[in-house]
Amino acid sequence: MALPQLTPEARQAALKKAAEARSARAALRAKVKSGELSFSDVLKKAGDPVVDKIKVITLIESLPGYGKAKAAKLLTELEISDTRRVKGLGDKQKAALLERLG
Repeated sequence: MALPQLTPEARQAALKKAAEARSARAALRAKVKSGELSFSDVLKKAGDPVVDKIKVITLIESLPGYGKAKAAKLLTELEISDTRRVKGLGDKQKAALLERLG
């Protein structure tokens, strides 16, 4: 499937929208890292496009005390794909994550 040809204005608008989404996700991760938001607080915001599109592993890595290895190990133990986004989590997966992460 060929990519649509965008006008320069449409391309700039798309780039601006993407940059805003990235900065919003970065702000969310910063709040989690600082302890302002807990993992359960973030899951309660499911339905928000910023929350829905963040990868679960990235969110876990933002938690204090979790790095890449510990987050990957947790997802492996819970049998959750490391490419899964918050929107794609099932009820059992959410419950298992909340049990482990509070």
